[in-house]
Amino acid sequence: MPRKLLKLKNYDIHSICSFDPDTGKLNANIAMWVMASSMDGKLVTIALENGDYTLELIQKTPFLTINFLAEQQTRLINKLGRRSGRQTDKFKNLAYGLDSRNCPFLRESIGYLSCEAKAFYPSGDHTLVLCEIVSQKVLHPELNSMSLNFLREKKLVRG
Repeated sequence: MPRKLLKLKNYDIHSICSFDPDTGKLNANIAMWVMASSMDGKLVTIALENGDYTLELIQKTPFLTINFLAEQQTRLINKLGRRSGRQTDKFKNLAYGLDSRNCPFLRESIGYLSCEAKAFYPSGDHTLVLCEIVSQKVLHPELNSMSLNFLREKKLVRG
């Protein structure tokens, strides 16, 4: 059977970082469904899987960072994307910093957006999170963005 049209689309790979305001526990995941959602560059929308720990934390406190991953960061696919942060310290041995709101960001990423979630929209098995960009920081502009096609070529993902 031929591949479905949306399977042919290439997506950039990101890490969404959040924290638990009650315990201070840091969390991160892998996300590819991230897009600008206003012409003025002030809004982005991310899709997070229902039941995801990251979504739970963002619903608790609206602060998050969207980290633009570089091709050199492929080790993060397993570390951040294949197990829940509920039982795992995903930040152990990970280079990170905290923004002005104590939200984590990844120091080795191309850069990150500090965001505040403004609205949540159910969307099938995911929830769309509309986010306002509070600030942005370019860390490593010389690096190439990690993409879904790059991960397919390296056989790090199926499909």
